[in-house]
Amino acid sequence: MKPITLGVVGAGAMGRGIVQLFAQAGHRVRCFDAAPGAAPKAVEFALGMIGRGVEKGRLTAGSFSAIRENVLACPQMADLADCDVVIEAIVEDLEVKRQLFCALEAVVADTAVLASNTSSLTVADIAAACRHPARVAGLHFFNPVPLMKVAEVIAALRTSPATVDTLCHLVSSAGHRAVVTADQPGFLVNHAGRGLYTEGLRILEEQVASPADVDEVLREGVGFRMGPFELLDLTGLDVSSKVMASIYEQFQHEPRFRPSSLVAPRVAAGLFGRKTGEGWYAYDGDTRRAPPSRPVPPLPTGLTVWIDPGASGHDGLAALLAGAGAALGQDAAHADLCVVQPWGGDASHTAAALGLDATRVVAVDPLVPLALRRTLMLTALTSTTVRDAAWALLAADGVPVSIINDSPGFIAQRVLATIVNIAAQIAQRGIASVADIEDAVKLGLGYPHGPLAWGDRIGGARILQILQGMQAETGDPRYRPSPWLVRRVALGVSLLTPEAARA
Repeated sequence: MKPITLGVVGAGAMGRGIVQLFAQAGHRVRCFDAAPGAAPKAVEFALGMIGRGVEKGRLTAGSFSAIRENVLACPQMADLADCDVVIEAIVEDLEVKRQLFCALEAVVADTAVLASNTSSLTVADIAAACRHPARVAGLHFFNPVPLMKVAEVIAALRTSPATVDTLCHLVSSAGHRAVVTADQPGFLVNHAGRGLYTEGLRILEEQVASPADVDEVLREGVGFRMGPFELLDLTGLDVSSKVMASIYEQFQHEPRFRPSSLVAPRVAAGLFGRKTGEGWYAYDGDTRRAPPSRPVPPLPTGLTVWIDPGASGHDGLAALLAGAGAALGQDAAHADLCVVQPWGGDASHTAAALGLDATRVVAVDPLVPLALRRTLMLTALTSTTVRDAAWALLAADGVPVSIINDSPGFIAQRVLATIVNIAAQIAQRGIASVADIEDAVKLGLGYPHGPLAWGDRIGGARILQILQGMQAETGDPRYRPSPWLVRRVALGVSLLTPEAARA
């Protein structure tokens, strides 16, 4: 893309990040802010960040000098008149944004594209006040803008394809990935990210596990950079609670996005997270205090263990438990400990279905690799003696064990199935393409895999089994499988398979 003249309105953290991104990409950038002195400070900050590249040898002094000449702070909005594209990054207030876009239309050429960096407002609402809504779109960046290598291009109902193309090329020219999304609540990244938070909170509501247990299983056993409660403490529960409530309301109370009743009392108490010194965890500055841990019980001797022959991880469990000194038995009725591995079910129902004594039954999650972390789930009646024996055996080789109460789907199964299901429904509704869903989640949320590809790795049929098991045991419609998922499982194809083209 040839260099263009780009305007940025708003000199806060997002605005100055946008200035930096496109200035270092070689575009001519104009920055305006209604607050006196704000635009020059933003330009100075952006150029200072770019100038570090000279110090580190990534940018020549001549290149930096050329960039500096192409970045200007504008004292008045009229100075944006020659801009090809103007990106708004001001306060998240609909009326204020509408007034700004009307004012911009009076300044720029009719061919100029106007984009909003809104994260939560409907772009069509902003464009409704404009004379030329076809040239208005959303362009949502993530903080810090230069480092988060993805931007959402939001096509409102009256946004023209040419406007979308212009913004996609602009984003790509700066080395970022442009993902196109419909003008729907949460757009793409925030929409796809709901599952981690809502299901983590649901697990806590049901007293299945502590916040630390949930975070550790998902971080160490599954590969998330941070668990849901660590993330909520980082972003601030005061901010995240509004996003959760907003998406739920805007999606007409869709059960998949139902917020947790645990959140409001914590917000009222001021337990926002790191910035208040306490959230789901307590902090000393930015350092989280480690939750207290219990010592592993002593390793039992002379124990006979029965493992469900139908367990998907039977051989690995057998080797692990035998290596810890347990004798493997063939008769569940005479075993001291019975181990099961349900997919989407809980330990109590599995014990009942197999005719086992629930006091001697524990479950181990087959989804989480045994080499990374073990999740030990109890039935409603598991004795403390059996719990401690299973814990000691599973921890004998030094791999950590998380002990949780009974729950359909353990922790990892519940969260991952929910994430995959929401992504499948985004694809089903045509909110974004499969490729854009995958890249947006990896780049915008930092997940180790795109959600639909992740579903393929686990197995679409397994994901469907988990969802159906959770829905059957809880009766909650939040777990109803997306038609996108159901159809691809029925046909035996990848969840990444797009819809057939219509005539």
